Amino acid sequence: MNEAKPPKPAPIDAAARMTTAEAAVGALIAHGIDTIYALPGVHNDSLFDALFKAGDRIRTIHTRHEQGAAYLALGAALATGNPQVYSVVPGPGLLNSAAALLTAYGMNAPVLALVGQIPQSAIGRGLGHLHEIRDQAGIIARLVDFSARIRAPAQAAALVAQALRAMRTGRPGPAVLECAIDVWGRSGLVSAPAPITSAPQQTIDEDAVAQAAKRLAGAKRPLIVAGGGAQDAAAEVAELSRLLQAPVLAYRRGRGVLDSRDPLSVTLPLGRELWGEADLVLGIGTRLFYGCTQWGIDADLAVIRIDADPEEPERFAPPAAALIGDAKPILRRLIDALPTHHRPSRRAEMEARQAKMRGRLAKLAPQIALLEAIRAELPEEGVFVDEVTQMGFAARLLLPVYKPRTFLSPGYQDNLGWGYATALGAQHARADVPVLSIAGDGGFLFTSNELATAISHRIPLTVVVFNDGAFGNVRRTQEEQFGNRVIASDLANPDFVRYAQSFGAEAERARDPQELRAALKRAFKRRDGPSLIEVPVSQMPSPWEFIHMPRVRGLG
Repeated sequence: MNEAKPPKPAPIDAAARMTTAEAAVGALIAHGIDTIYALPGVHNDSLFDALFKAGDRIRTIHTRHEQGAAYLALGAALATGNPQVYSVVPGPGLLNSAAALLTAYGMNAPVLALVGQIPQSAIGRGLGHLHEIRDQAGIIARLVDFSARIRAPAQAAALVAQALRAMRTGRPGPAVLECAIDVWGRSGLVSAPAPITSAPQQTIDEDAVAQAAKRLAGAKRPLIVAGGGAQDAAAEVAELSRLLQAPVLAYRRGRGVLDSRDPLSVTLPLGRELWGEADLVLGIGTRLFYGCTQWGIDADLAVIRIDADPEEPERFAPPAAALIGDAKPILRRLIDALPTHHRPSRRAEMEARQAKMRGRLAKLAPQIALLEAIRAELPEEGVFVDEVTQMGFAARLLLPVYKPRTFLSPGYQDNLGWGYATALGAQHARADVPVLSIAGDGGFLFTSNELATAISHRIPLTVVVFNDGAFGNVRRTQEEQFGNRVIASDLANPDFVRYAQSFGAEAERARDPQELRAALKRAFKRRDGPSLIEVPVSQMPSPWEFIHMPRVRGLG
């Protein structure tokens, strides 16, 4: 029997009769969405029918678990900076995807969830409908800043537009639209999808710019801290760093904003030293969590904040100046307002300090050797996705990163198991570059079932699984802090090579950095499906002394 082919979509008139689902899909397409990551189910049958009818205007990437759909959308959003969409059924489907939605909130990622609902008239009545959950809207409202329910066909396009706009207004983040099972398929007269609109640019406070510029010009030991909100302002950050001869500290989401090969680009341990010496810190799109909560602030340190969220700058302490809005235009105004005289170069000083810090970090030699093999084969523009694993923690300190949005890390949720599915979404969205996922044997099995998705949709993601037969970080803590009372941290694993091969993936085992590099070279050449490389490892040196470091300010 021949498979049915989707009909060519008819042009949408000013007011045409269509279903709620067709209106929503049309609005997504009108706003430039070309992919939806999804797992089908009865509550969303009419939505999937609308996706079928839309033909090649929007692709549906179906996953093997709701968490996979949400993580793929998250990875695509982080790797591109563009809004991404996923869809799941209500109740269990929503809850299965909630960890990724929570992570999207913590990482300010523009992810839109389309979530089904029970019949409209039954919502809130506790009748026991399939997938019913008490106060689903209330649960959603605690995970995102914007959520709404589509109640009729005529509302669909406008609510899609509102959600996409809200996701890019102020602090970026996820949004959710609910729709009941009997509303998705309901027909009505629908106006053409709202035109694509961007959020209005916030007016830059010129007085705050002048105040910040004066402070920066007068600072003797300035330090810049770049977070995820600086990802789209890399050129401006680099220019300001050169003007001020200010080191740029980045940890996790800010990695790559300033090329790691620049001596002024520093990671956490050297950044802490510089924090202790600085007379001014400029935080760009960052919570300044480590500095303000662990390293200390005092009267001798002025803090200037640039942030899209007006509530963020005063969260820890009132700043010397706060500039609210998008980092890129604000930094351009700051640069223009600064005096043009050149400061003495700090290159020699920073090169010496970097070398000294590398000497301290050399105790992490096993991780360094493996990361050097990875960096040698992963192209400069290739995307690296870390995990909550010994190698992941080391990579946050040690892996050189050259470009924005090429180092993806799960933010303050730091949720074990996010990596493989998130990297799969990053690779799907960035088909032009290799994406590498690293994982421990514990975290990989959280979403390793999505190997089936990679095979089904020919997504050429490479994963390196570092296998120590344990939840390694948990076991280390039990050994070192709890008198070696080891519990619930040893793991029974499959043969990961044969496991991946059973899905149809290419897989091999690498026993040292040289074998890993050769395996990566082969894997990155494959562009028609996924690859897995297993690396057996023993317990590695602890990186914690370089992450959880004591206070350096306000000690008196």
